[in-house]
Amino acid sequence: MTDGSLDEASSLRQQLEELRLEHRDLDEAITRLTAAPVEDELMLRRLKKRKLALKDRIVALENLLSPDEYA
Repeated sequence: MTDGSLDEASSLRQQLEELRLEHRDLDEAITRLTAAPVEDELMLRRLKKRKLALKDRIVALENLLSPDEYA
């Protein structure tokens, strides 16, 4: 591996960790909103949509960092 690819992998891992943290934070916010009487359904839908988008980005980064090996 070259220094450039090591730097890229390190950067991807850092992005992945940041996305996971944001995803976890959104999950907690959604849980709090659903536990209380929901006055703002639009906010709840937006948070859920953002959480789903983050999950998609997390999966994409995970696939970049550890692609499937074909036999």
